[in-house]
Amino acid sequence: MGGALSAPTIMGVLNGCTAKPTIDWKPSFFTEDQGILISQVTEIIIPKTDTPGASEVGVPGFIDLMMKDVYSKADQDKFQAGLKEFDEGAKSEYGDPFIELTDEQRSAYVKKVHDEAIRKGGERPFILKVKELTLVGFFTSEAGATQVLQYVAVPGEYHGCLPLEEVGKTWAT
Repeated sequence: MGGALSAPTIMGVLNGCTAKPTIDWKPSFFTEDQGILISQVTEIIIPKTDTPGASEVGVPGFIDLMMKDVYSKADQDKFQAGLKEFDEGAKSEYGDPFIELTDEQRSAYVKKVHDEAIRKGGERPFILKVKELTLVGFFTSEAGATQVLQYVAVPGEYHGCLPLEEVGKTWAT
């Protein structure tokens, strides 16, 4: 039996042989692996619960489009450098690129990098830029604006100072 199995097959079995993650959108600014990384990070920031997660409402594609069409070349370069540093940090800490880590490892790494960025302050690093874009993309999506925030296309009369308990949740409009 041992002679019937090739060395790559045996190595695949011993290494766990997991399929490479994929995405269901076509990046125009990022490479496919970068798109997968962005998708995974955004889903950690806003996971699917009783409401859709960031990936489900198209936040990774929103970030890709923002980077391509809105950000300056200098900001694009900073973001790309931060993304590369983020991935290399994961590889240094866990021995594998971020997209190949387990869900628990990815979540722990994002939390660690995020908490360090908050402690340091100063210029916003990659993880905080991704967080900002994730929140903007999610809460300007239909699901974010209608299922998480309150939304009325044409709000009625103005009521200035109401306790939040009376309102229920924050308004999208």
